[in-house]
Amino acid sequence: MIDTPLPKLKIRGRELLPIIQGGMGVGVSAHKLAGAVAREGAIGTIASIDLRVHHPDLMARTHRVKDRQVIDDANMEALDREIKAAREIAGPDGFIAVNVMKAVDRFPELVKQACQSGANAIIMGAGLPFELPDLTRDYPDVALIPILSEERGVRAVLKRWLRKGVLPDAIVLEHPRYAGGHLGAPKPEDINDARFDFKRVLAEIPKVFEALKIDPIPLIPAGGINSFEKIRELFSWGASGVQIGTPFAVTEEGDAHPNFKKVLLEAKPEEVVTFMSTAGLPARAVLTPWLKKYLEREERVRSRATPEKGTCAVWFECLSHCGLKDGNPDAGQFCIDTQLEAAVQGNYEKGLFFRGSEPLPFGDQMRSVHDTIAYLLSGKDPAVA
Repeated sequence: MIDTPLPKLKIRGRELLPIIQGGMGVGVSAHKLAGAVAREGAIGTIASIDLRVHHPDLMARTHRVKDRQVIDDANMEALDREIKAAREIAGPDGFIAVNVMKAVDRFPELVKQACQSGANAIIMGAGLPFELPDLTRDYPDVALIPILSEERGVRAVLKRWLRKGVLPDAIVLEHPRYAGGHLGAPKPEDINDARFDFKRVLAEIPKVFEALKIDPIPLIPAGGINSFEKIRELFSWGASGVQIGTPFAVTEEGDAHPNFKKVLLEAKPEEVVTFMSTAGLPARAVLTPWLKKYLEREERVRSRATPEKGTCAVWFECLSHCGLKDGNPDAGQFCIDTQLEAAVQGNYEKGLFFRGSEPLPFGDQMRSVHDTIAYLLSGKDPAVA
């Protein structure tokens, strides 16, 4: 295991390196990345959405198919394959998590499939995961880790779960000012609100534990964490670990196309923008040609959206609430799955490339998972050593 002066992250009697690799879809964090991270002794995470993109036979099986059940079945099979393939890389002791978005309407089926296929943990964000204890009741050995952003959300989840006799094994605290992808703030103008600041939230939540008379739960900040110094500071404020996404997306083992990694590695700070996603949440991505063109006409297309004009060409794993499908003018008007699929395949012109706001640990260099974890947990570059 990689050497670090930081304490281990303790979950379900396991002592792990204090890093959770963030779940990144569509297909950015699949079995290669998650397996490599877990093999090093940290938590590797598979993003559960539309994993068939990594399986040519499943893509062929579902080509031009409009039967939702056929496509959903293919994606469940892909998730099963990815979990088992990650396990082969990580070994029997590797800790494999699956990230499931609450905002996806088939989230109950994805949770159950992940548990059946041998995931060690379910990580759930993009909504308050009130139902997660019920969905995993038949799998008591699976750790439960919600992704939240502020004290109010944590309090609400803890109260609801306590009624079921369940507590989270850890809580990820994602800061919308820095994270990539969908952000835990109602509107883009809210992402800088002080209520999300790590130091404040890490001080507020232990008071919630005391008020509810429960033992402390590991708190895992996420968003913009790119150095040992930042991690050490977060630990001094009460963190037990960190969740990191974009620095892992660009590693040699990352499951996305090399062009995807190149776009993230070479993006300048001013090219990373925040906009309104189809899920009705702010999101952060690289300003690629497609996104630039969309933002130029965003005001016009959103003003024309009405529930009577809702359109959608996707029949699987759809968002429960989608601006395009529902004709909701308060949300984005594009098919997010189509754009994310183009990105993971490396299509710079048409893809939506989610990315965090901060510089990457090795600048524009592509490095291994091992080097990334070692550098983040010690401040020492293995290549230099």
